[in-house]
Amino acid sequence: MASSLVRVERATGVARVTLNQPPLNLVDPGLIDALADTFAHLAGEPSVRLAVLTGSGRAFCAGMNVHVLRALDVSGAKALITRLQRAIGLVHAAPFPVVGAVNGAALGAGFELALACDLRVAVSGALLGLPEVRVGVPSVIEAALLPSMVGSGRAAELLLSGEPVTADEALAWGLVNRVVPAAELEDAVERVVDTVLAGGPSAVRLQKELIVRWRQTDLATAVQLGINAFATAYATGEPQEGAAAFVEKRPARWRRL
Repeated sequence: MASSLVRVERATGVARVTLNQPPLNLVDPGLIDALADTFAHLAGEPSVRLAVLTGSGRAFCAGMNVHVLRALDVSGAKALITRLQRAIGLVHAAPFPVVGAVNGAALGAGFELALACDLRVAVSGALLGLPEVRVGVPSVIEAALLPSMVGSGRAAELLLSGEPVTADEALAWGLVNRVVPAAELEDAVERVVDTVLAGGPSAVRLQKELIVRWRQTDLATAVQLGINAFATAYATGEPQEGAAAFVEKRPARWRRL
């Protein structure tokens, strides 16, 4: 997992993952592979309850390096986008929640990476968008989530115009969960992290799995998946402890995974 392109710092139950290719964290094959390796490794660690994903420098991730795009042919383009899809897919399908700390511009592949996160906290003034059509390619991968997130009209506007939206517009559209001044980003993310970590570790993992699977199936199947997950939770002991803590008016004492 070691790579200078993606930095990982650990606190109790939390992995803080930083794209480390400042100032813009432009996406290239090296960063793609480092991101994929990082999340593949973290997915195999039961002790990781949550990840925070952010960027170094002045951007979360300003998109694909145009010099990489310029050098592609058809087969190279297919190989690169497949590689990128795997990396972003590992973030999307991580068995733990991922909080995107959007510390600056999130454009193109960077916006798709932000969309792969479960929750997003953005700094005021950050631009988010999909400018791919401006360089002659369509937006793909997590862009497919946009119609269900913001409606077909707004999705089409983002995808067809290539124009970004501000963090405040993204908040109004439901693309981010919080917008804060840059100086308050770390504290705001910490509050979100603490809120998630207050839940049962196994219950949060079950809920994350459901969120991902609900996007991929029909309503009847989604309901059945939820029923199964509810029953499965009782094998962990967490519902028993959570109910006891509520009745006894004390914090729950969750067991570590």
